[in-house]
Amino acid sequence: MADFCRVMETFAPTGLAQEWDNVGLLAGDPAASVERILLTIDLTPEVVREAIHGKAALVMAYHPPIFRPVGAIRADGPGAEACVFRCIENRIAVYAPHTALDAAEGGTNDVLARLCGIRECEPLEYVDEPGPARVKLAVYVPAPDVEKVADALFAAGAGHIGDYSHCSNRIACTGTFVGGASTNPTIGQRGRLEYVDEIRLEAVLPSKCLPAAVKAMVDAHPYEEPAFDVYPLLARAVRGIGRVGVLPASVSLNALAKKLKRATRAHCVQIVGSGDHKVRRAVVVAGAAGTLPLRLPPVSGDVIITGEIRHHDALTLGRLGVAAIALGHWASERPVLTDLARRLAEALRPATIVVSDEDRGPFNAA
Repeated sequence: MADFCRVMETFAPTGLAQEWDNVGLLAGDPAASVERILLTIDLTPEVVREAIHGKAALVMAYHPPIFRPVGAIRADGPGAEACVFRCIENRIAVYAPHTALDAAEGGTNDVLARLCGIRECEPLEYVDEPGPARVKLAVYVPAPDVEKVADALFAAGAGHIGDYSHCSNRIACTGTFVGGASTNPTIGQRGRLEYVDEIRLEAVLPSKCLPAAVKAMVDAHPYEEPAFDVYPLLARAVRGIGRVGVLPASVSLNALAKKLKRATRAHCVQIVGSGDHKVRRAVVVAGAAGTLPLRLPPVSGDVIITGEIRHHDALTLGRLGVAAIALGHWASERPVLTDLARRLAEALRPATIVVSDEDRGPFNAA
């Protein structure tokens, strides 16, 4: 189990999930061994029976079967918690990646974008990247003492950026001060306005190293009261929800919808706009497109490719001359399972990874 969770954390870091989501290991023993894993979009009674008969040790259900707080997990419960009970009863763990997999590279949205043939693909909405907290320490040092203070900071863990060490920034400036009656200035005299040529020395470091770095800086600094600042740093956002990119060539809405219907095996595909409307740029949001407007305002010639779209949002798009393709919520997400199964099989040999045969969308064509 621990190996599976570790691999999923590299494929779809739980820190990428939306704050309202419930992802990760939802039920199970982290120390248990896992030899057979079943992948599904939804944890349904049919999928649970398939997992039991196939002797799966873990079910990865894309949609979290435990989403909001529940007061009880009973076999006769009305919701998905009954399926979770059956899994626990049969010692089958349950893991859910949901929006973490949506935002991840090679995840739900990337797979759907690839089926569209999108080029120059990038996230529609970036999310804050998980990672160790970092800060920038800036201190003002007389020019002759810069190397001594910098070396002390580097020895305390500052100045590492990627594979580079001893990284710093140095800006020439002028410092001023008036020392009080109890002071003993290193430069100049107390009671007089002094001007000193200084260097603003900056270096980044992990937050956990900050106390030691400050002490090292103060010990190496020639001043009685060094002036310094500490700035928290945010991780650089490179991943996010949704995708936007350019199609290989201008194509009719009908042609693109038919291509995606075949690729996703969707039962019923709906379009917003005229079937012969030409589209060039695609906005991909697997599952549900949410509420407009999107961060990237769609314009005429764009097509929004999603699972489901709200009635009034569809009317808004129509008024803007923007096309949309609704594949069905389940159908827009299901293609990621085949891709994920292949990646998991490579990373977790000799475990067996199986995509569920019983996983079905809740709607059927009449």
